[in-house]
Amino acid sequence: MQGLFAVARVGTQNFTPELTPVQQAPQIGATTFAEELQARLSSSVARLETAETMSIGAIRGEVETREVVDAVMSAEQSLQAAIAIRDKIVQAYLEVSRMQI
Repeated sequence: MQGLFAVARVGTQNFTPELTPVQQAPQIGATTFAEELQARLSSSVARLETAETMSIGAIRGEVETREVVDAVMSAEQSLQAAIAIRDKIVQAYLEVSRMQI
């Protein structure tokens, strides 16, 4: 029962935390939105190229089927993410263009 009484006492105290000014995060390694987007798109393109290379290797008999499936699935996920990002950017652009000045 001591725990319940302790909670009751805490609830009745006047608690006003000290407010401190917001500090900015350090700018070490900070990237812009455009740089981050470019990096993600480059990664997606690299995955697509890897999947294509592995598919050709499988046709030649140089690569296991499981490796090809993994590469293609990874490329598909990257492509779906890129499409979703593109759709969000287009949607945001259209929303901004409809704003009244």
